[in-house]
Amino acid sequence: MIRHVFRAAVAAAVLSLAAAPAVFAQASAAQVPPIVYKERVLPNGLKVFTSLDRTTPNVTVQVWYGVGSKDDPNGRSGFAHLFEHLMFKATRDMPAENMDRLTEDAGGFNNAFTADDTTAYYEVIPANHLQRLLWAESERMGALVVDKDNFTSERSVVEEELRQRVLADPYGRFFRFAIPQASYAVHPYKRPGIGSIAELEASTLDDVLAFHQTYYRPDNAALFVVGNFDEAELNRWVDRYFGALKRPAKPIPRVKAVEPQRTGPKTVTAFGPNVPLPAVATTWLVPGAPSKDTAALTVLDAILSGGKSSRLYNALVYDQQIAQNAFSSADLNNQAGLFMVGAVMAGGKTVEQGEASLHAEVAKLRDAPPTEAELAKAKTGLIASAVRERETIDGRAQALGQALVIEGDAARANTDIAALEAVTAADIQRVARTYLRDDRAVTVRYLDEGQKKAGQPDLAQPVVTKAASLKYTGPVVAPADPAHRQAPPGLGRPVEPVLPNPAERTLANGLRVIVAHSSDLPLVTAELTVRSGAAADPQGLAGTASMAADLLTEGTTTRSATDIARETEALGANLSAGSGWESSTVSLNVMPQNLEPAMAIMADVARNPVFKPEELERIRTQSLDALSVAYQRPGSVAGFAAAPLIYAGSPFGHVASGTPASLKRVGRDALVDMHDAYWRPDNAILVITGDLTPEEGFALAEKNFGDWARPAAPLPPAPVADMNPKPHAVVIDMPQSGQAGVVVAKTAIVRGDPRYYAGLVANTVLGGGYSARLNEEIRIKRGLSYGANSSLTARQSTGAFTASTQTKPPSAPQVVTLVREEMAKLGQTAPSADELAARKSSLVGSYGRDIATTDGLAGVLGDLALYGIDLSEVKAYTAKVEAVSPAQVKDFAAQVLDPANAAVVVAGDASLFAPEMAKVLPNAETIPLDQLDLDSPTLRKATP
Repeated sequence: MIRHVFRAAVAAAVLSLAAAPAVFAQASAAQVPPIVYKERVLPNGLKVFTSLDRTTPNVTVQVWYGVGSKDDPNGRSGFAHLFEHLMFKATRDMPAENMDRLTEDAGGFNNAFTADDTTAYYEVIPANHLQRLLWAESERMGALVVDKDNFTSERSVVEEELRQRVLADPYGRFFRFAIPQASYAVHPYKRPGIGSIAELEASTLDDVLAFHQTYYRPDNAALFVVGNFDEAELNRWVDRYFGALKRPAKPIPRVKAVEPQRTGPKTVTAFGPNVPLPAVATTWLVPGAPSKDTAALTVLDAILSGGKSSRLYNALVYDQQIAQNAFSSADLNNQAGLFMVGAVMAGGKTVEQGEASLHAEVAKLRDAPPTEAELAKAKTGLIASAVRERETIDGRAQALGQALVIEGDAARANTDIAALEAVTAADIQRVARTYLRDDRAVTVRYLDEGQKKAGQPDLAQPVVTKAASLKYTGPVVAPADPAHRQAPPGLGRPVEPVLPNPAERTLANGLRVIVAHSSDLPLVTAELTVRSGAAADPQGLAGTASMAADLLTEGTTTRSATDIARETEALGANLSAGSGWESSTVSLNVMPQNLEPAMAIMADVARNPVFKPEELERIRTQSLDALSVAYQRPGSVAGFAAAPLIYAGSPFGHVASGTPASLKRVGRDALVDMHDAYWRPDNAILVITGDLTPEEGFALAEKNFGDWARPAAPLPPAPVADMNPKPHAVVIDMPQSGQAGVVVAKTAIVRGDPRYYAGLVANTVLGGGYSARLNEEIRIKRGLSYGANSSLTARQSTGAFTASTQTKPPSAPQVVTLVREEMAKLGQTAPSADELAARKSSLVGSYGRDIATTDGLAGVLGDLALYGIDLSEVKAYTAKVEAVSPAQVKDFAAQVLDPANAAVVVAGDASLFAPEMAKVLPNAETIPLDQLDLDSPTLRKATP
């Protein structure tokens, strides 16, 4: 579990890979099931929203507070975000981290986010735990313990988060600091929500206590409960636990700043370290989310960057090929909005080129309305996204919370969809002309600091304001003596989940088809998996399988890349392809009325790719540009080096996605050969889940894949990995990196190993969640990282265990020691019964939530089929997890997770940790980043 900061403008920089046909049923608001809810207001001002769903065994509890980063005190940026963290510490009757005991340890999860206007806390738990979660949330609201120890430890974690999200990311400063500071003149939206280390360090306990007293109160909060509950019982509990909380007499201070209209254009340049590709963004002020123009601005955003048929992608990424990615964002906050277009440029391209193309695309929408086809595609995509949001109970609660807090009315969660449908082409042109004017544009150019000239201001740093600390004299909550703590309420009767009943059939050509009706929500997922991936990459051509998967959606014998994107997105479908080590997949998610035409496209891209040379070169260039960015992220670099170390000399001993050198060598012939060899019906599995019957699924499979010819040639033999490589330690020196990435990795078990479930539980104890041992030792106890975790990946012919984290560079030696110590401890002493029960609940709960969605269930069934496991395992999973004993966990850790046999990779600024690291890893080899060659057995470039 990760506590995180959210800013829509940053999220918008990630382009969706949606794609679907010319004949389709356009999605409409009538096809989106409304969120049926009830609301009431307690005498103390707390707003309560409830929505009943008897089909789930779970319930979500969410509390949204009317305080966000815009409310941070002057000189104390990041306070709302800091409180997002502090609310997970102690209360009068709960010890620190007890929210994790009540959620993750019970099979649920919890999280939170901070936005400009709100801070929201949410949990999903089994329905019989509802009463105790309401009690816990009331404790956090009315009896939070804010003391020096909690304040100091969480401030350290927040600073590590800032280093990871901002300082260690080549574009962190661009999105978090430069753009908002250049875009707003007076409104506090200009300040970084994540804060600044200088202002966080200047804060005091009195400052924090005053902030909590001011904003964390019932009349500044809304409670949302969605899922399976008894309504009368729920109302009694809400009155009991929240009704007694007092409404303070002092009014809540509100931000009254009004951002002035811009009077002219402005261009600024910001600089950051290790920026491999220049970037540019242009922003305009627009009304806030309550505005009548919200729907039109949202559709405008979708037209500009909603998928691979969008205007910005087509112009900058596909046609002109001047950008690595292009994005837009309608960041519609409560008080003022910001509309943005931007791009991270391709290698060798300039910000001036990007700026000109971005402005040209905006000008086209001012000069002429979009076509009806564009408008319909954008609306269909947005409506389909709304359906996907409603697939989970927490998604429905978040839709209500967003509508209430940001837009001012929870009902807009439902009415916004009709508003989107009502948007006209003329509305799009009108808002573009009204708000996106050249004379009101602010453009931010972002370059590597090596291009900075003497005297230029550093706009990619937060503006630090010095402010005196407050003197707090109000009430202070102290933790109750453990002997006198109020105990959490008891549990109710468990609600049994409804498990899927998959049906299967094998077509005459050998294609295995699995269908499961999993939901009455109008969604279907289809997933075609072939048994081949990166392990089949030819020698010296790392990334071939990955490149082949990327190119599946870039052109077939009858459709161009633009045809595929345009047709798929017109259906509101998500179509994507990708590869792993032993499999490659084409995935489709679509509303049922458009399933048939979408499946036709899915079959076409899987069966008939042409790998056009021009498309290959375009994707190659994009991949190389993406790698140039990834090579500046210490966590990514450490992760890349793991497979070459632990699988050295085997088909798994390379970077699955390829390297800068190998991708340049991958030619069309290698892609064609790989597709011809492995993409065949007798080597494939088709899983279809969602709102359809098995017979409907089998009929669709026969129609689209029944005539797929089985080749006469036999399949190539499956690759085999070396399971006993020698341990090795490498330090990759990355000067000026904001953090150090730490990875400890080793080979592990295959999926068919009888110790599989013991391994799952052992990994969950060690690093599978917020409450697991690695995160406990590294983040919670010491504040050395934003998060530490581990994973166990069991495949057909090999497996891998990986523990990873990021930390400030001087702490890297200590973190390496802690990871290895925890791995060793688990193999020496069996976990307690209580710890094991908690971690099993976490594992089982996560699995239950996975199979509750169409995508998740398709993935689970596909994996079972891929690894030759009987489909009945989908129902046996929980019992097999529960059957694992403490001794089995200890034995597995001793046999498989021994750190003495593990490789260690540390990537970061070695000048900040070298002497101490030499003590921890005396035999480690240090390789400068500019000498790193992940294709070489030595990981080092050959000496000329």
